[in-house]
Amino acid sequence: MSRLRPLLLLLFATVGALLAGTAPVSAHAALTGSDPQQGSVVQEAPDQVSLTFSENVAMSDGSVRVYDPKGKEADTGEVTDLGGNSYAVGLHSGLPDGTFTVTYQVVSADSHPVSGAFVFSVGAPSKTTVAVPEQEAGGGVVGGLYGFARYLSYAGFILLVGGAAFVLACWQRGAGVRPVQRLVVSGWLALTTATLAMLLLRGSYTGSGKLGDIFDLDLLGQVLQTKTGAALVSRLLLLAAAALFIAVLFGAYARRDEDVEDEEDEEGTEEVGAEAEEVGAAIGEGAAGAEEDSRSRTASAARDASGNDASGGSTSGGAEDASEDEEADDESHHRDLTFGLAVGGGVVSAGLAASWAMAEHASTGIQTGISMPLDILHLLAVAAWLGGLATLLVALFRAPVDAQIETAAVRRFSRVAFGSVLVLTATGIYQSWRQVGTWSALTGTSYGQLLLVKIGLVALLVGIAWISRRWTAQLTDAPATVEAEAAVEKEPAAAHAGGGSGHATDGSRHATGGGSTQIAEDSSTRRAGGGSEKATGEGSERAAQLARQQAAMASAREKRRRNADPGRTGLRRSVLAEAGVAVVLLAVTTVLTATEPGRTVEEAKAANAAVTQEDETSGALALDMSFDTGGKNGKGVARLQIDPARVGANEMHVYVQGPDGKPFDVPEVQVAFTLEAKEIGPLPVVPDRVTTGHWTANGVQIPMAGDWRIEITVRTSEIDQVTVSKNAKIG
Repeated sequence: MSRLRPLLLLLFATVGALLAGTAPVSAHAALTGSDPQQGSVVQEAPDQVSLTFSENVAMSDGSVRVYDPKGKEADTGEVTDLGGNSYAVGLHSGLPDGTFTVTYQVVSADSHPVSGAFVFSVGAPSKTTVAVPEQEAGGGVVGGLYGFARYLSYAGFILLVGGAAFVLACWQRGAGVRPVQRLVVSGWLALTTATLAMLLLRGSYTGSGKLGDIFDLDLLGQVLQTKTGAALVSRLLLLAAAALFIAVLFGAYARRDEDVEDEEDEEGTEEVGAEAEEVGAAIGEGAAGAEEDSRSRTASAARDASGNDASGGSTSGGAEDASEDEEADDESHHRDLTFGLAVGGGVVSAGLAASWAMAEHASTGIQTGISMPLDILHLLAVAAWLGGLATLLVALFRAPVDAQIETAAVRRFSRVAFGSVLVLTATGIYQSWRQVGTWSALTGTSYGQLLLVKIGLVALLVGIAWISRRWTAQLTDAPATVEAEAAVEKEPAAAHAGGGSGHATDGSRHATGGGSTQIAEDSSTRRAGGGSEKATGEGSERAAQLARQQAAMASAREKRRRNADPGRTGLRRSVLAEAGVAVVLLAVTTVLTATEPGRTVEEAKAANAAVTQEDETSGALALDMSFDTGGKNGKGVARLQIDPARVGANEMHVYVQGPDGKPFDVPEVQVAFTLEAKEIGPLPVVPDRVTTGHWTANGVQIPMAGDWRIEITVRTSEIDQVTVSKNAKIG
């Protein structure tokens, strides 16, 4: 165990660092359209600005803000639901010409914050003083804490549900094993603490992102009125019921084994007494005589008791019948209690799993009536597999030798784990199709790539589990061999005790002499009235030394018995490897639940493509050019728009987006136009930065019609830049 604890701490610390260092969660709802459109120029100021998302979002007054070129608020603040995932905010009258900035911060239907900004112009583009916040919703310290709390809640759920299921279904005797009890209770504490933390962090997480807003009661009240807040409160209520379940499981249910354990303790006491008699027999004649007298008295008492038993033989038959009836009643009570715990625990576990299904991915998108029940099954299967695995690990490493997990229990868990893997495979395939949809989304989106990593980890975990099943099969065939090895181990110990009796006798004589002298001294000091405290101190010291020696011998004997079975040793190692992979798998799953699904990304791209096609049919030119500078954050897409794409003056916009489709800033963007057929150019254009990821230039002159080569140079750092180009007909 000394090697197990540092390894687990290292794994959890690594996972915590990964979660704390992750970027802000990706939105699970994407902005698919707006009116006015992003980057468009309208002749007159509109009465309102509307936004359309890929799914339903939670929006309140102030969620959408519109700022004029000088940074003043141009909206009324009141948001109207237009239906069809579209929302609008009214604008004041008498707005000036220039570039307006629209910002939005909402919460998607699967509980994740969504934020962004875009611009449009009235009359003609202009410079703007609006500063768009660099930190996205769900980022910063609050986002990191919320992400860690999510991971802790998953881990607590797995340990709580999986540990309790392991005890009831596989190893009922484990209800009385203290390390198993601590594991399940730790899972309950982790899930309860994480749920409370998420409830407090939720308002700041989806709003300001400020750490000081965690204890804002107004924000907490708003959170309680949302779907996510209701799910978290429901989880807390179910955890209260889970606390009662744990109390019964490790209380009344565990007490059924106390009589058996007491009998084992009595047998152990008799063995210790026999060893003490053997040692006492080797101590001088005086001690031997004392022992003989003691045994004689014991035998006499036994004969008397035997006589009494014989005289009462007429009532023994009735007592035996009563004992059998009592045992039958106890067994029936135990079965009823097991059934009640299984039903109650199953209801509570399903409710806890539903608190995730009703508020996250499964509750939005297509086929929610199918996805939510399957998501509950998926979570329960994960808990049964990984939580049972953690409990088995604790049982193999921490359970006392006299309470070692039986081979039959390991075999039962092997069957449970196999069934859980089948359920996980079926539900996982469906959920993957539902969230990804296409092969391009599987390989070309962050969600799909994380899903591939998760699939690889699951495959690795299943491979290690197959090795564990092989060790389990060896355990199934090995009990007789282990018992024989234990019997052989006892024989040399007895021979060693007999062969070394001469040495023991010499030492015992020395001890006897000292003991007789001590007795004489005690007798004389009692008569004289002095020196008794010194004798008592020496006797206590000798007893403490003997106790330490016995404890060391018991520890060594326990270690030998623990390592006597090579199959159990191999099983411990393979289960430990499984647990290490499971910790990493849980971390990847936590990040995956906070990533925008591939299907949503594809739908947003399709909507943007439709806007681009509309621009092209209206006479405007739109080109997308992928770039890679080779440095950090060097990949992205530069989208160029020219309107009206004719000879003469044109308006140009350049939008720089990352691989996730979100705008991000770069130090510099340059554009050049070349008409090679007429040897004109390159004609350089240096656009002005308007806002994050948006650059614009007015009055871009195209001298004649033709097939122009358009080059865009993007610089992402002091030394990293690249030039990409495309040809397009202008005029």
